[in-house]
Amino acid sequence: MANHLREKLILASGSPRRKELLTAVGWEFEAITAGIDESVMPGEDPATYVQRLAKSKAEAVTAKMDHGLVLGADTTVVVNGQILGQPTDDDDAKRMLQLLNDKWHEVLTGVAVLRVGAESRVAYETTRVRFAEMSDQEIDWYVSTGEPRGKAGAYGIQGAAGLFIKEIQGDYFNIVGLPIRLVYELIKH
Repeated sequence: MANHLREKLILASGSPRRKELLTAVGWEFEAITAGIDESVMPGEDPATYVQRLAKSKAEAVTAKMDHGLVLGADTTVVVNGQILGQPTDDDDAKRMLQLLNDKWHEVLTGVAVLRVGAESRVAYETTRVRFAEMSDQEIDWYVSTGEPRGKAGAYGIQGAAGLFIKEIQGDYFNIVGLPIRLVYELIKH
């Protein structure tokens, strides 16, 4: 295993998907939820938003530590310039899925790597995703699975939503919630 993967990472997130991705590549980590305000600032563009939140999450966890390497990440979905976070309820999930229905959208994940007492590195990844056309019944069924809850844009590509994904351009892992290659590059350099 590369030297960069030998150091234990502190993941500033409670996301099960991020934990699964780090485990899949063999990265030893500990997860600590940051618990920050995730509101969008007035006039804030999606790239600035996800990078700010990723850095805020990492800083919140770093403030509690005297040493270590902390990873913060935040994922959002953008369609027609509109940021879609996590749905507030099932009706909101249906609204979001109607916006994505038969369209391209972007998934952005901001990534921040902070070493306690050192400079931080912040970047983001963008992946384009195209949904197939979904009927109202298909949207209702998908929402009824409960999968949209807690997921940006009200879907999880690694689950039942995969039935409706027509095409992707870019990093698949970014859509799941953590662009592993970008994380590795930030830590390596």
